[in-house]
Amino acid sequence: MIQKNVKAGVALSFVSLILLGVMPVISNSRPMEISALNFALYLSIWQLIFSMPVLLIEYKSWNRGIFDAKLQSGLKKKAVFIILATGALFGISTFSYVLSMEKAGTVSASIAIQAYPLFAILWETIFLNRKKSKSELLFTFLLIAALYYLGTNGTWHIEGLSSWFLFALSVPFIWSVAHVIIKEVLDKTPITPAQVTFFRVLVSVIVIFAISVSTNGLDQVTGLMRNHVFQMYAAAMGFVYYLELINWFYAVKYVDVSLASSITTPWPAVTVVLAILFLHEPVKSYQAVTLIIVFISVYGILWSGKKKRLRNW
Repeated sequence: MIQKNVKAGVALSFVSLILLGVMPVISNSRPMEISALNFALYLSIWQLIFSMPVLLIEYKSWNRGIFDAKLQSGLKKKAVFIILATGALFGISTFSYVLSMEKAGTVSASIAIQAYPLFAILWETIFLNRKKSKSELLFTFLLIAALYYLGTNGTWHIEGLSSWFLFALSVPFIWSVAHVIIKEVLDKTPITPAQVTFFRVLVSVIVIFAISVSTNGLDQVTGLMRNHVFQMYAAAMGFVYYLELINWFYAVKYVDVSLASSITTPWPAVTVVLAILFLHEPVKSYQAVTLIIVFISVYGILWSGKKKRLRNW
């Protein structure tokens, strides 16, 4: 059974690899005259729609998760606050993701999102007081150097540092903060992955809708419901994004996060191939070099962390 679960976890991790690689291409295939904010709103609405059947199936099954939980008043209030806070953060990150792909470019933004381990290491050091080994620090500095090289368009000159590339780094930053916060709810309550995803997306829709209406007006926002081409891309993005979230949650149920992460790390390579085929986006030499160094760095960080954990056992 354990072997079977490991195989399932590995298989699901490979599915996440493909889904993560596809998402940037769908985002930048949409009609670009539609703003990133409105695309983020409607892809989130579609995510919410796609999440409902799984939520209802779970609700009618024996595993009702949070709906059957008898939580203490303090823990219940804390859980609600965390869900609201992380939902808002993920809503902002969805908009940042779409806008980064549009402005920084599919390839550069995808590589920038690989900075996630840097922020995860930062929070572990600050809040968990986890000291890093020399090899972890070495690969971390290598990753920082690679991202800096990419951000300066291969020049190493700080005056050439792309502001949109820096903006793309906000996506892994927000993800890392939200994941640290939401872990407490996952650890201390019986909430299921489907329920986490549903509530997260529900709050995201409310937040993005409020921002979009205040920015663009209600008529413009609702008018996009009649734009069938736009809705096709929003639905496709919403479906793939939702599928990736659920798939990832279940993958890490069967295997360690480190193993799942190591399998999904090359997803920007999938994006590069698809961007060349479908978006006709050129890949420059400095982007290819950075991609290779980023892969080496991320795998190095994962390997160093695993080696340190084994040594401490």
